[in-house]
Amino acid sequence: MNAEGGDEARSTADVVARRSYGKLVAFLVVRTRDVAAAEDALAEAFALALKDWPRNGCPVNPEAWLLTVARRRTIDDFRGRRRDEIAVEQLRQVSDGLEAAATVAEIPDQRLALMFACAHPAIDAGIRAPLMLQAVLGLDAKTIASAFLASPAAMSKRLVRAKEKIREAGIPLRIPEREELASRLGAVLDAIYAAFSEGWSDPGGADAIRRDLTEEALFLARLVAELLPDDPEALGLLALMLYAHARRHARRQAQGEYVPLAEQDPALWDAAMMAEAEALLNRAGTMRSIGRYQLEAALQSAHVFRCCTGRPNWTEVVQLYDALFALAGSPVVALNRALAIGELEGPDAGLRAMPDIAADPRLAEYQPYWAARAELLARAGVHEEARQAYKLAIGLERDPAVRRFLEGRQASLPDAA
Repeated sequence: MNAEGGDEARSTADVVARRSYGKLVAFLVVRTRDVAAAEDALAEAFALALKDWPRNGCPVNPEAWLLTVARRRTIDDFRGRRRDEIAVEQLRQVSDGLEAAATVAEIPDQRLALMFACAHPAIDAGIRAPLMLQAVLGLDAKTIASAFLASPAAMSKRLVRAKEKIREAGIPLRIPEREELASRLGAVLDAIYAAFSEGWSDPGGADAIRRDLTEEALFLARLVAELLPDDPEALGLLALMLYAHARRHARRQAQGEYVPLAEQDPALWDAAMMAEAEALLNRAGTMRSIGRYQLEAALQSAHVFRCCTGRPNWTEVVQLYDALFALAGSPVVALNRALAIGELEGPDAGLRAMPDIAADPRLAEYQPYWAARAELLARAGVHEEARQAYKLAIGLERDPAVRRFLEGRQASLPDAA
């Protein structure tokens, strides 16, 4: 084994993990009906690859190599547990795997098919989307916890319990029939949007994993919209993501500095993508069934209108947030609603509308809460409290460019008398 071969093996394994982790797990889960066992088998296959590939060279099709090794591991496990020999033989005979099942269910992608499988009604509703993010898209518990305002330890325990329940209760992770898709759609949309948001947290596109995640989430959202073209929430989610993605080139200056929405140059936005988003939102509106993602897309549309025309529309924005909060009731919606009220009625009104951190301790570790509070306090002239809120926001922010932006806002506060 030489160093060059080892570097190539690690590089190839890294690319495959980013590009195909969910697809490989999906293949294995169809055979094992056990998410944890599939993940363990794939982890062993990657470990073996890092020993074998530096010696023998990287295979032409590394995904197929990994799948073959992982599949053998799952079959050996079945034997070790003394499962019925017929079951082992059936496992061997499944040659088409998820591709065939997806064809039957008309789901054109293995990852998307497994996501719908993970939304089985016997799995607790609150863990379905996190389970998809880990088992299908390969996110770790810490990242998933951040997306759902939970602690990493608590999220890790919930995911482990969910996998144990699937195994012990014999929950069948089969690909659902077409008529079952609508009842499982909500969790799938939540997982796709959480994945997109995680990728969106890297505005500069410097993190290859997050960049790939954003593109993968957009791909999956398009597939869902094509699979269920008459579902307004599927269309609403795709519109929401397109509105956001269309602004990606305006979120950084040439030097990489962060630019908030209000200061972005609309000329840098992707006009074709914006038009597609608007058309999708209008189409969803004709279906007369309002949901969370349509309202969030409508908010994006309202922000785009204001930025492009310079005409304030905060009354409409607050009304949309009122409707969204009545529907979703999340602290994140409450926070954004408070900022909009601050624009419409003044910073004091915005501060009064802020969600109560004592009632929801999760907000204490949520950076946007402190950034929003700092902004409203600064506008209200409560500069020392604003300074402390900015300090907390800066400490919680992961993105160096956003930290510098917040530090600049903090530094611009007047000194205490």
